[in-house]
Amino acid sequence: MQESIERFLLYLATERGLSDNYQISTRASLERFVAWAGTRDVTSPHDVTPALLSDFLIAEKKRGLSATSIKLEAVALRIFFRFLTARAHIPSDPAEKLPLPRLPHTLPQPLSQPDMARLVAAPAGDSPLEIRDRALLELLYACGLRIAEACSVRLEHLDEEGGILRVTGKGNKTRLVPVGRSALEALKTYLAIGRPKLLSPRSGAAIFLSVRGHPLTPARIWQLVRYYAKRAGIEEAVHPHQLRHSFATHLLAGGADLRIIQEMLGHASIATTQIYTQVDRGQLKSVHQKFHPRG
Repeated sequence: MQESIERFLLYLATERGLSDNYQISTRASLERFVAWAGTRDVTSPHDVTPALLSDFLIAEKKRGLSATSIKLEAVALRIFFRFLTARAHIPSDPAEKLPLPRLPHTLPQPLSQPDMARLVAAPAGDSPLEIRDRALLELLYACGLRIAEACSVRLEHLDEEGGILRVTGKGNKTRLVPVGRSALEALKTYLAIGRPKLLSPRSGAAIFLSVRGHPLTPARIWQLVRYYAKRAGIEEAVHPHQLRHSFATHLLAGGADLRIIQEMLGHASIATTQIYTQVDRGQLKSVHQKFHPRG
C-alpha cells in the first residue's frame, strides 16, 4: 500500500503539477487510511473493498473529524484508487461510488472596513519585523492572497513600477493582481529597509522572511494575523483567510464586477465567487430602505 502511495504522489507532483501543500495533505489522508486498514489486516490495494472504505469514513466521523476533513479524506481516496485502476495496478475501483459528505452551507465572514483598517495599521513600529508585518497584512488584504500564496511570493513576482503581483495559486495557475497604493508603499519600505536586515545566506528570493532569514511559514502567518488582530482591539478570532474574504466583499460592495473579482481571486468557476453576493445582506437592506419609494 505504501509503495502505491509513493507512486501516486510522484504522479501528482510530476504529471499533475499540484502544490506541495496538496501533496502533503493527500499523503496524510492516505496514510491514515493505510494505518487504519492495517488494523483490519488489509495491507494491499487489491484487498480494499467499498465497504472497507465506508467503514473507514464512519470511523473517522466517530473519531470527531469534521465533515470538511472527512470530505478531503474521501476525495483523496477516490483519486488514489482511480489512479491505481487507470494504471492497471488493481482490476476495479473500490472508491468509484464512495459518497462525499455534504458540507454545511456557511458564508465567508469578512472583517468590516474599519476593523480591516485597524488591523493593517497595527504593526506601526519601525523594527524590521513590524515593517515586514505591515507589508504582509497590506498585501494579504490588497491582493486577496491565500496563505500559501503569500508564503511563496518572490522578488521576481513583484512589478514595483507597474504595481502588479504575479501570483501562483492552486494547480500552479498564475494570475496577475494589482497591488494597490498602500500595499505597494508598505512593500517598498520593507524591501528597502526591513528585508535587508532579515537576510541570511539561505534566504533565496522569498519576499517575506523570518527573524532567521527563512521564508515565512503558513503557521507563522496565522500567528501574526491573530496577534495583530488582538493588538488592533478586534475581539473575534481572526484568521488569514478572512483578509481574502474581506478583499472580495469590499470590492463587491464598492461596485467591482464579479468576473473581475473572480480573476483576482483565482477562482476556476464563477460559482465559487458568487458566494460573496450573499455576504453583505445588511448593506442590500439598507440600500433598499434608502432608495426604494416604499423602503
